[in-house]
Amino acid sequence: MNFTKLSFATWMLVIAAPCFASQDSVKVVKGQVSDYYIPVVNEYELTGIVTDEHDQPLERPTSFANDEEMLDYIEKTHLNYMWDGANPNSGLAPERIHLDGIYPQNDKHVVTTGGSGFGIAGLLAGIDRGYISRTEGVQRLTKIVDFLGKADRFHGVWSHWIDGNTGKTVPFGQKDDGGDLVESSFLMASLLCVRQYFENGNEQEKLLASNIDKLWKEMEFDWYRRGGQDVLYWHWSPNYGWDMNFPLEGYNECLITYILGASSPTHSIPAECYHKGWARSGGIKSNAKPYGYPLELKHNGAEQTGGPLFWAQYSYICLNPKNLSDTYANYWNVVRNHALSDYEYCVRNPKGYKGYGKDCWGLTASYSVNGYSAHAPNNDLGVITPTAALSSFPYTPTESMAALKYFWNKGSWIWGKYGFYDAFSETAHWTVPRYLAIDQLTITPMIENHRSGLLWRLFMSCPEIQQGLEKLGFKNN
Repeated sequence: MNFTKLSFATWMLVIAAPCFASQDSVKVVKGQVSDYYIPVVNEYELTGIVTDEHDQPLERPTSFANDEEMLDYIEKTHLNYMWDGANPNSGLAPERIHLDGIYPQNDKHVVTTGGSGFGIAGLLAGIDRGYISRTEGVQRLTKIVDFLGKADRFHGVWSHWIDGNTGKTVPFGQKDDGGDLVESSFLMASLLCVRQYFENGNEQEKLLASNIDKLWKEMEFDWYRRGGQDVLYWHWSPNYGWDMNFPLEGYNECLITYILGASSPTHSIPAECYHKGWARSGGIKSNAKPYGYPLELKHNGAEQTGGPLFWAQYSYICLNPKNLSDTYANYWNVVRNHALSDYEYCVRNPKGYKGYGKDCWGLTASYSVNGYSAHAPNNDLGVITPTAALSSFPYTPTESMAALKYFWNKGSWIWGKYGFYDAFSETAHWTVPRYLAIDQLTITPMIENHRSGLLWRLFMSCPEIQQGLEKLGFKNN
């Protein structure tokens, strides 16, 4: 395996934590931010330095020649979740990696669809920068695509969780045991970037691109209109049908699903789905200006202050918001002002939490002191999640670099094999040596988009994406 440029990275592990809850304790929380699945977990307790049989506490670099060298290191380290940390059989991203070795749900084999999409985008960044050889990168991506072609699908759509060893669905909840259109959209957006990157390559690369194209054309976006309604639905189950009953209405993290649905060459949705469903016949527009930054779109359940920052990241791993607008918003303003308002909230720090400021900011969904929470200005628990600031690099490069250096200077307290731990609280003196794919794996591609625009260029080069954007009334200069 030619990933030798990671070999200079050495790692420190600290802080153990007790168990993540059993799968039976997963519940739907109708919260202030959005309806989402919140795993209920016990309060973490600091217990000292621990390792498991695979991870030993070692040293890490003490300095960098310049910011670019630091960003190289940060990209490689967080990408490693999708390389060394990947499920061996599927090549996909584990839902979580716990360096303390504690998996109360016995779910080390469970891979996540959306998080794997973000990881695939990171693999492309690694290949393009030479962190991974092109040959080994193609081999890994081929393994992933071959697995996905054999895994359970529901009208061409994967489930949220998949058994990485068998390809069978692992229910995310009792009735969430079928297709997850949003998670599958995060996955497919990155796969289309892979298709574009390799479509004119050698025979093996062309085959990879062709197999991705086949999976893309098999996704039945039109099925997820639930009988032809002018809205898309998040879930469908072969056992419970539409019982989850979650229409995709903006604004949240789901924009990419409508872009892909409109762009599908085989199962396209009409523009009315976007305008009447996602945009709620214009009801999506907002006049809110937290700290003077216009949000432009109405954040579900957080209209005045803005939602968790992953809403400004997941759909935009691949979709380029620069110079992108429609009748409802300028999308560069949407994502940049969201990040800046979150930053300004942390700088002003109305609750007086320790650490918050110009160098320490970023509220988004992550592990939390008392479980898991969708942190945002209207749900601020004193927990900083590094991915929030680091995955905002394209929007807030100066503020994100300051945060990166602050996090780095925290040393081994919040650092492990796959980079910064999922979250920390200086007020509670809490962290845990654990990672979530959906947090860790957005960091590399978004830093890469800041540096080179790689994923944005690839995705926007898809001819069907340009056609879909035009169909929905987007202007893209």
